[in-house]
Order: sequence, then C-alpha cells, then structure tokens
Amino acid sequence: MACRSCRRQLVLLTRQANAIAEIQNAAALRHPSLQTADPRCPRISQRRSFANTPRQSGVRDSIARVFQRTAEPYRVVRSTEEIYKTCAREALYTIPDKDRKAGTITKTEEGEDIGEGKTMWHEDFHLPPTFSTWSQVTMLHMYLVFARLRNLDRDAARSWQQQLVDHFFFDAEEKMDLVHGISSRGLRQRYLKDLFIQWRGVIAAYDEGVIKGDPVLAAAVWRNVFKAREDVDVRALAAIVSWMRLCLKMLDQIPDDSLYYQASAVFKWRAKNELALVDKPTRELEGQLVRETPPIQKVAA
Repeated sequence: MACRSCRRQLVLLTRQANAIAEIQNAAALRHPSLQTADPRCPRISQRRSFANTPRQSGVRDSIARVFQRTAEPYRVVRSTEEIYKTCAREALYTIPDKDRKAGTITKTEEGEDIGEGKTMWHEDFHLPPTFSTWSQVTMLHMYLVFARLRNLDRDAARSWQQQLVDHFFFDAEEKMDLVHGISSRGLRQRYLKDLFIQWRGVIAAYDEGVIKGDPVLAAAVWRNVFKAREDVDVRALAAIVSWMRLCLKMLDQIPDDSLYYQASAVFKWRAKNELALVDKPTRELEGQLVRETPPIQKVAA
C-alpha cells in the first residue's frame, strides 16, 4: 500500500508540475517582455547604481512568487485529494474477506459483486453496495465541484479539475485490484476506459439537466445513479435533484480563495434531508390535498 500510494502521489505531482510549466510557457509566449533575454546580446548596463537597484519590497515579492510557483503543485494535489475523499466516502462499501476467499460473493443480475454498505445512499435510497453505485455517487458529487470550478480562471480550473479526476481514477483502479481481485492490468485499463466514457456522459447529462430544468435533471439521475430502474422511488429522485440545486447554490456562495477548504463542508447536508421538502405540498395543491370529512348519514329508525 505504501509503494502504491507513493507512486500515485508522484504521478499526480509530476502531472501538475508539467501542467504549470505549460501554462507559464504559454504566458511567456503571449508576453514577450517576460521571456529571458539572450545572454549573448546584453541590453542593459551592468553598472550598479541606485536607479537600477531593486527595492526591498520588489525582492520580497519576487521571492514570494518563486515560492508560490514551487508550492502550487503540492497545494493543488493536497486540496483536491481532501475534496475527493469527501466525494468518495458518500457511498463507500466493503466486501468481506471471508466471502472473497470462499468465492461466495453475492452477484447482481448483471454479474456485479455486491458488498456491504451502510451509507445513506444504501439504506435510505436503497441502492446496492456495488462498485457501480459507488462510482456513480462519487461522480455525482464530483460534478457539483466541477461546476463550481468553472468559475475560476481557465488555467486554474483546468488544473484543479484534472487533479480531481486523477484522484478518482487512481482510486477506482485500486478498488478493482484490492477489493474485487482484478489482478490483470490490461483488464483494469479496459474497465477504466469504460468508466471514463461514463464520466463524460455524466457531465453532459447533468449539464443538460441543470440548464433545462428539474425533470431533465431527474431523468439524468434516474439513468445514471438508479440505472433506469422501473421501481425507483420518485420521492428519492426529487430529493436528490433538490439537494443538487442546493449544493450548487452553496458552492456558488463560497469565495474562490476559500473554495478549496470549504467545499467539503457543503456535502455535510444530506440529500435525504430534502425529503421533508419534497413531501410538503405546494401552495397551489395545499387546498386540494386536504381530506374532506364525509358527511354523517342518519340511520332510519
């Protein structure tokens, strides 16, 4: 586990450092004044004078910028890791070792392993504790964070989103290997490709639902999270849609500088809490849903 974790962190830091280098190179090309001058063609005098001596504040600012560029990859990896862990634990499940060793793991109709899960999504929304449920619920939470990250600067948003996705796929491959015993790396890579296609579809489906309205968003949740089951509880769909809207609103109210350590707090409000709002009749239907007392009929003597 330690070696696997070290390799994972090394890959993430390398990708983030390369991304920042690409952004800085692109900025230098857009601003020729930021490019390094050719040492063979000196353009300024090397004679020291008070006119070209940098001020103390300028030196301090330069050092601060250097440290900021150096620490940025670590900050991005660490912050996105904390946000991802919050997303991933919402529908966490386990498979008992005794069932795995004995080969007695219960399967779904599609042949998927069924484990043990005691989260809200399993007990209140009656979703099976499977890898599919975990991945779809995790992607649902990740989408809400993704939508908020779009408000950042383009380069910053791309960097944070990529790191968040990397955390998810590293964790997904680890579950395939350690939890489900898929030792073939080639087979895991094939499953990961399918999972990536699902992730792109989730983004498109939820974007469409957010724009077009709650019925379209509920249909997207029904297709992805509930696998288009015919026996789905419509109250659960309505509660999840209401919760998604509320989370998007709360994430939008968080300042950009505080987003990276306050985003996880948004998910402390559970989707099942929206059931109380769903069960409350609207003003238009309030009078129609009141049960009228039937008149008492007199019995003839």
